[in-house]
Amino acid sequence: MTGYTSTNDEKESALQREYMRQAADYTERLGKKLGRKPRYCVVTFGCQMNARDSEKLSGILERIGYLPAAREEDADLVVYNTCTVRDNANQRVYGRLGYLKSLKSKKPHMKIALCGCMMQEQNVIDRIRESYRFVDLVFGTHNLYKFAQLLVSMFESGGMIVDIWQETDRIVEDLPVSRKYPYKSGVNIMFGCNNFCSYCIVPYVRGRERSRDPDEILREIEALAADGVVEVMLLGQNVNSYGRNLKHPLSFARLLRRVEQIDGVRRIRFMTSHPKDLSEELIDVMKDSSKICRHLHLPLQAGSDRILRAMNRRYTREQYLALTDRIKTAMPDISLTTDLIVGFPGETAEDVAQTIDMVQRVEYDNAYTFLYSKRTGTPAAAMPDTVPAETVRENFDRLLKVVQDTARKRAARMQGQVMEALVEEVNEQDGSLMTGRLSNNMLVHFPADSGLIGRFVDVSLDVCHGFYYTGHIVS
Repeated sequence: MTGYTSTNDEKESALQREYMRQAADYTERLGKKLGRKPRYCVVTFGCQMNARDSEKLSGILERIGYLPAAREEDADLVVYNTCTVRDNANQRVYGRLGYLKSLKSKKPHMKIALCGCMMQEQNVIDRIRESYRFVDLVFGTHNLYKFAQLLVSMFESGGMIVDIWQETDRIVEDLPVSRKYPYKSGVNIMFGCNNFCSYCIVPYVRGRERSRDPDEILREIEALAADGVVEVMLLGQNVNSYGRNLKHPLSFARLLRRVEQIDGVRRIRFMTSHPKDLSEELIDVMKDSSKICRHLHLPLQAGSDRILRAMNRRYTREQYLALTDRIKTAMPDISLTTDLIVGFPGETAEDVAQTIDMVQRVEYDNAYTFLYSKRTGTPAAAMPDTVPAETVRENFDRLLKVVQDTARKRAARMQGQVMEALVEEVNEQDGSLMTGRLSNNMLVHFPADSGLIGRFVDVSLDVCHGFYYTGHIVS
């Protein structure tokens, strides 16, 4: 599904459209040389915002004449859209680059581009220049909208093109987009982060907070709805602080009220919420809405006040508990999920016990549990008292068991109920089943025809399997 998003920089958008025309000429020449249309493969690492960025990259490539390829080995241009939240994401990219080098040795015309958060780190750029000189194009998070322009430079150059910006105040969204799903879409409402949690590199690679104009957001969603999208996910590093830097400030809750009014949109999701900024106004809007999904991702990270202070999270465990109590009182059917980090510098067995206690008291429906990953340039990277790897693994396993047990118990409460599901895709393990997503973000698998994809159906949740259901459609 190819469409357009909105803009607040029309001059730059017009310039990029001209570069798309120039890039299309180069694509056509390559096609004549190959005797077929060139193919591209965009591989996404990381979060939903990265996935949305990849849809823009794909949209530009299709606009200039490339066809999509499912695998790197079938592509003439490979783009890795990278993540750097944890070190293992970086190592995955380096490992895959070795594979791309072997492919390129067999196809000298092949082009390789790297972009995204990992590319905003100077040590990464230095390593690529030194050890991966076969890479053709490197750019970061701030100038993604210049992709067509950078492609033209790449086609005209005989060497590696590196274009990294440290920051920007521009938002350019009037670009082609190739959506992965015809019935749902992410929508960027803001970029960057001002929180500077001590372990997190995101503010350094994504920049400071910049909110999009609400009218532009609404026009984009209206266009998506007209194109058949029934579910939107509003995206930002901290959506709860949306609108504070606008010329005419607008709260996230008020933006949600306006999105609710758009005909055709049946479901609204958003991610991610920082606990310190979640307002009573937002709880009220969610409580009264028939469109906002009954799912809230509210990262805790740690259950110990001492560790929370060291992380610069700016709330206490009691404040977090009071917030989740208010949320559950307003919406008893809400599904709460969270992020948890194990092994932060100086963490003790008592700190981990307090995190486990929080999981048991909040009763999360799921939790994404991570080992602490040291990120160069963050305050936590210079902190003493590194926790031994064996201790971290033991603590991680203890916490994960509690998370899984709690999640299974929470999921089982809905067994036997009939709930509305959006049919998303053919089940990956069994082609006779469809996979649907409930408002609370849980998946249910049931016998159905693929013609139902993108439609809402009522499904009986017959058997709970811990983290998903099997069931049947109720007519």
